[in-house]
Amino acid sequence: MPPKKTTRSSAKSNKHTDADAQHNKESDDAAQLKSGKRKRSAAVKKNDVEKNKNDDTCKASYSHWLMKSEPESRIENGVDVKFGIEDLKSLPNQTGCWDGVRNYQARNFMRDMKVGQQAFFYHSNCKEPGIAGLMKIVKEAYVDHTQFDKKDAHYDPSSKADNPKWSMVDVQFERVAKRFISLAELKKYHLQHKAKGGPLKDMALFTRARLSVQPLTAEEFDFVLSLENEDPI
Repeated sequence: MPPKKTTRSSAKSNKHTDADAQHNKESDDAAQLKSGKRKRSAAVKKNDVEKNKNDDTCKASYSHWLMKSEPESRIENGVDVKFGIEDLKSLPNQTGCWDGVRNYQARNFMRDMKVGQQAFFYHSNCKEPGIAGLMKIVKEAYVDHTQFDKKDAHYDPSSKADNPKWSMVDVQFERVAKRFISLAELKKYHLQHKAKGGPLKDMALFTRARLSVQPLTAEEFDFVLSLENEDPI
C-alpha cells in the first residue's frame, strides 16, 4: 500500500459511496465503453454524434465539483479509509491524490477536471454529512496506482497495467468552510428550489446522490458558498 501521505485522499470517500452504485452501473458502463469500438449503422452513428454533442455541452458547463470523503475511521480490507479535510490539510504542501474511485461516472467526472478548478470537500458516511471546506485541482487525471496494489483497499484485479480502468487527480487544501454546511440544510434548500425554482433544484447531491465525485454548475457552487455567511435554516 502506498504511503498515506499521498494516497489516502479518495480511498475513504469513494469506495463507500461508489460501491452501492457499482453493481448497478458496471454492466452498463462496460457496454458503453465497448460500444465506442463497434461498427454501427449510419442511423445509430448519427444518434451517437448528437448525444456526444449534448455530452460535450454538459461537460463544458461544469467547472466546479463536490468530492466526498470519510472523516471517521472505517476499516476496509484491513485498511482504515478515514480521510477528512484536516487530513488533507496536514499533508506535505497540503496536497494529496484522490485515489480509490471505483465508479465509471465518478471517474469520468475526474477526467473532465482542469487545474485550478475548485471543489467542495464533503464529509460523507459520518454522523453529520456535509461540506467541510474547499480545495482545488492541482493535477489533472492520471492513472490511479492503487488499482494494481494488492494490499490496497481498492485493488482491482480486473484492471490491467496496459489498459488501466481507474484515474485520479491531485487536490490541494484551500480552506476550511467558515461554517459547516450540513446535508440536512442543503436538502431544505434543494426542496425549496425544486418547488419554487432556484439554483439547487437539480443539484447532483440529490439527483445523483451515490456518486462520490459530482459536478456543480457555477450557479450551484456560488449559492452554496454564499451559505457560509448565512445562519443555518
